[in-house]
Amino acid sequence: MKIARLATVAGSIVLATALAACGSSEKTVDQAPAAGASGAPTAGSLIGVTMPTKSSERWIADGNNIKAALEGMGYTVDLQYAENDIPTQVNQIENQITRGAKLLVVASIDGTALTTQLQSANDNNIPVIAYDRLIRNSPNVDYYATFDNFKVGVEQATSLLVGLGLKTEDGGQGTATGPFNIELFAGSPDDNNATFFFNGAMSVLKPLIDNGTLVVKSGQTDFNTVAILRWDPATAQRRMEDIITSSYGGGATVQGVLSPYDGLSIGILSALKSNGYGTAAQPYPTVTGQDAEVASVKSIIAGEQFATIYKDTRQLADVTVKMADAVLKGAKPEVNNTTDYDNGVKVVPSFLLQPVVVYKDNYQKELVDSGYYTAAQLQ
Repeated sequence: MKIARLATVAGSIVLATALAACGSSEKTVDQAPAAGASGAPTAGSLIGVTMPTKSSERWIADGNNIKAALEGMGYTVDLQYAENDIPTQVNQIENQITRGAKLLVVASIDGTALTTQLQSANDNNIPVIAYDRLIRNSPNVDYYATFDNFKVGVEQATSLLVGLGLKTEDGGQGTATGPFNIELFAGSPDDNNATFFFNGAMSVLKPLIDNGTLVVKSGQTDFNTVAILRWDPATAQRRMEDIITSSYGGGATVQGVLSPYDGLSIGILSALKSNGYGTAAQPYPTVTGQDAEVASVKSIIAGEQFATIYKDTRQLADVTVKMADAVLKGAKPEVNNTTDYDNGVKVVPSFLLQPVVVYKDNYQKELVDSGYYTAAQLQ
């Protein structure tokens, strides 16, 4: 998966994200991180970890998993949540630098808002690991740990087609032929991942929109129009309500919704319910999601939301912790992608994990049997 490929795939329907370069750096992909140059860290070395918000349960799990694992290795961890407020996250990172952090793990709110703070980290020989969301326009991002975000979008679109009957779960051709009315949602425009998700999804959906199998009755298909700032469920709910009011009169119904995140999916379903969906006469459309949050898994079990993308944050935390430990000991951490994640200034060495689609018929295997949730949590 190449960044160059994304623009080709998306065509005129997707916003091409232009990332402007801002300077250069002496760091290169092949250089050992500066923090390890003087040898192994002392016991109790401080690692700063900043997460976007506690409003999403996945970020709480991410933070807790990283903190516990690093503390188990003998590090001291300053874990902060910024509640999706950019100035708060900026201040948190600045405070961690002032306190003498030896390494920063950053899940950014706005991937373009931290250039000054990362330069300060570099000036103090503090390496930076971007966590799940790529930090852009800075040469001072040493590593990136995430999931294959283009594939996440592909899987979201595929699950939409499965729900519509155009595909089967095993990848085969379904029996349905369409046309089907669908609507598109995307994530926050200041989150680099949102573009990957959308481009991945549109690589699957755009040919079917072009040939008439899928119909976007609202006509809203470009990234800027369908993006939901800060991934806000209430904003998604209002947009869905507006679309139903303006585009679905005369007996037309919504049959599928591409939603990139479970929180948005819950808002979308609320809008649909308030407009008469969710009954035997007018069932819910196929609604996708991401993150396998408890509320959405329960919704899937209840036959409301159709699917979600499961990203095992335990694995992501484990990869990140191993990266941090290696960097602080002067070693090069394991990466599996050195070509795709160009942040506008440099290609950031990355480790990509693989997502899994969760449906009603496999949630037990993927989420409960794996120990990610207990059966009681999903009741």
